[in-house]
Amino acid sequence: MYISYNDLQIEQSRDLDYKINKAVEAIRSALVVCKHRPAIAFSGGKDSTVLWHIILTYFPEWANRFVIIYGNTGVEYPECLKFARQLGKEWGKGSFYEATPEKTEREGLKYEAQQKVLNYLITTGGIKDALKDDGKLKSTATLENACPSHLRQKFEKERLIWPEGTTKNYWWCIDQYGWPLLGKAASKLKARRINIDCFLQFSESQSDDPKLLAYYELLKQVKFSQACCDILKKEPSECLQVKLNVDVIFKGLMAAESRTRQTNFVSRGYLFKSHRPHLGNDPFWHCNPISIWTDDDIWAYIKRFNVPYSTLYDMGFTDGDGKYHKIKRNGCVGCGTDLLYPNNHMAMLRRTHPKHWETFMRKGMAEEIRNIQIAKRKGQYSLFDMFDAKDLIEERPCIFDRIDRLVMVDDTWQEDVQAFDPDAA
Repeated sequence: MYISYNDLQIEQSRDLDYKINKAVEAIRSALVVCKHRPAIAFSGGKDSTVLWHIILTYFPEWANRFVIIYGNTGVEYPECLKFARQLGKEWGKGSFYEATPEKTEREGLKYEAQQKVLNYLITTGGIKDALKDDGKLKSTATLENACPSHLRQKFEKERLIWPEGTTKNYWWCIDQYGWPLLGKAASKLKARRINIDCFLQFSESQSDDPKLLAYYELLKQVKFSQACCDILKKEPSECLQVKLNVDVIFKGLMAAESRTRQTNFVSRGYLFKSHRPHLGNDPFWHCNPISIWTDDDIWAYIKRFNVPYSTLYDMGFTDGDGKYHKIKRNGCVGCGTDLLYPNNHMAMLRRTHPKHWETFMRKGMAEEIRNIQIAKRKGQYSLFDMFDAKDLIEERPCIFDRIDRLVMVDDTWQEDVQAFDPDAA
């Protein structure tokens, strides 16, 4: 099915019964082409829970063939993790699997150590052997292999080495790639930070495009990346799909969530195919049955059919006008991709899970958010620039709630929640 954006708006305005029927049709069409095993990409959120309920309700004969793949990134909201595992026991009946981050296959240097090796090579003149002809770093391994023995001994004492078999968790991603700040559109390069450093310093292939040059300038000042989405979510899920011989994946994605998802739906429809090596010549199918649904539809369905959902969605805070703002989406706890908008993920986290929020801020996110604020001011001075970012974490109003302007009002509602252990993430 291929439709226009206008057609999509018409479809989104339809009633719930119509949308349920469309979802059922999409699921049926996907099951017709399934030759191996179907899977549901489950996040513990309301959308994928509704999708799972529709499949159980209308296709009970397929219940034993479906596998449920829960993406446990290690930085899930505790409420969603608890809910996902409980629903896995009740609905999954032995077919519920957790996709967790992979482990490193070799020993590696932490970013601080990589920087020191880079500086050593620059000082000694050995950097040219680590670079391609265009000035880009040949690989992270090339740089690390050039580390002299006296520096390696120093790194071992200072614990600046990631051992072989280290889980590629959130903190590993932050160290090697950068913080998940700004949206995916702003994070164009998926490369380790040390590779980006070399690119910015030595590459002769940089563009003359003003927008790209502005992006490069931001990269020089801020360590940010969207690589964690692939490393914590996509790659673990795809590895599990291979092990379980999956050839159709069902996702609870809605076009209403973003312009990118709208474009994907109008160009691809409910069902589209790709290729995965483990299937040989057989195609791999992606199905998004609730693409034309909205949040209102999801909640209407939950209410009509008494579908369980995570208590996370009832949490929130009351603003100065007395309006209560609920958490709208789950996802990784430490995600700052929507900092340009009011009541963004991190601003909400500060109010609902203050201990979690403080952990991320004190471990470096606060400093990077302020670096973005400084970069966006383009040389304009702020009173807060004279303070260390960590010294401002407890100040209110909180300057880290937005990056486009200073927040002048702060109404904070807090709940006593279990402390977040960064080392267990």
